[in-house]
Amino acid sequence: MKITTVLLAILFLLTDCQSKVDNQNSFNNQKSMEMENEKAAIEKLFFSYRDALKASSTDKVLPLYTTNGVFMPSNAPTAVGQDQVKGAYDFVFKNIQLKIEFFIDEIEVHGDIAFARTTSKGTTLIHATGQTVPEENRELFVLQKDNGQWKIARYMFNKVK
Repeated sequence: MKITTVLLAILFLLTDCQSKVDNQNSFNNQKSMEMENEKAAIEKLFFSYRDALKASSTDKVLPLYTTNGVFMPSNAPTAVGQDQVKGAYDFVFKNIQLKIEFFIDEIEVHGDIAFARTTSKGTTLIHATGQTVPEENRELFVLQKDNGQWKIARYMFNKVK
């Protein structure tokens, strides 16, 4: 009788432990899926940004930034807020046309804030000369979730070569 009681107690403990492990695995799987969904949404943001650059469209770029977004281009002043960011992109698109692809090196999500390291490669058409030159950069994006949508909060890039 004692052996049966001990065996039942062990069986109960093992079942309880397995249930806790299963619950933890389910929680981890759910978190992993949520993280993958967030990363996919950020990748979609980058595709929209790439398309806006290719279209030389400030009107398509601005909605991708937070209202207090910051654009920090190489060899140019920092633009802070929608008005300055608009002016910076108007200037860029007046002078050049970009045809680039982004390559994502890293995305880290922490709640409603994320950062991403990317590289980009393609060409730049310089309107003043008509010359097309290679374009290659590395970028750092700080992203913020705004009304359920990922947006660019801070963006900095520099030339690779």
